[in-house]
Amino acid sequence: MQQRILVLNSKGGCGKTTIATNLASFYASAGYVTALVDHDPQASSMRWLSLRPKEKTEIYGVSAYERPRSGVTLSWHRRVLPGTDRVVMDAPAGIMGQQLQEFIRSVDTVLVPVLPSPIDIHAATRFIEELLLVGKIRSFGVNVAVIANRVKKNTLVYQSLERFLTTLKLPFIASLRDTQTYVRASSRGVGIYEMWDQRVQEDKNQWQPLIDWLEQLEPRTRTAVSTHSSQ
Repeated sequence: MQQRILVLNSKGGCGKTTIATNLASFYASAGYVTALVDHDPQASSMRWLSLRPKEKTEIYGVSAYERPRSGVTLSWHRRVLPGTDRVVMDAPAGIMGQQLQEFIRSVDTVLVPVLPSPIDIHAATRFIEELLLVGKIRSFGVNVAVIANRVKKNTLVYQSLERFLTTLKLPFIASLRDTQTYVRASSRGVGIYEMWDQRVQEDKNQWQPLIDWLEQLEPRTRTAVSTHSSQ
């Protein structure tokens, strides 16, 4: 069955696009028919996709942040191809309230990347409260997990982030290191699972718990399938 994964944090600059593009490239390279839906007006995911080498497995891109052409409905503009196995959605920053609910209703899983800084930890605390209370993520039966992103493990700020994440009543799935590997991958339109340099192996190992967690999830039953909210 099709699985829909939303990468989401109300604060910008937390690495949503890095997570979304690497996840989409993993699924594509693993043989899944994959779509990458970019809701962020910065269009970082679509820029990455425009750099993707032709010899790599195709990922179907949806520029969901654009207004549809005259005479085209929003749902048609944001559609994915029939037979798509995995839909990875890069959400815009600043989603709250009703718009947050609309996004959550349309997906199976939400991934929340958090950076190791006091400002980001504070912002994440407020956003996760919003996700649970206003977003009603548990009421909708949506899976949710937190990812520590761009971390340097032997630092006090990472230890503070780790303590914060382990206090949440949410799965803390993976810690991804701060490395130029992701910059190199992004500049080439690929993901780390499509790179074979030995230096990338550590990054693949850090992703593995997240991949394993996602693969054991079952898509939830949705009465209506949508890749969009009414932005």
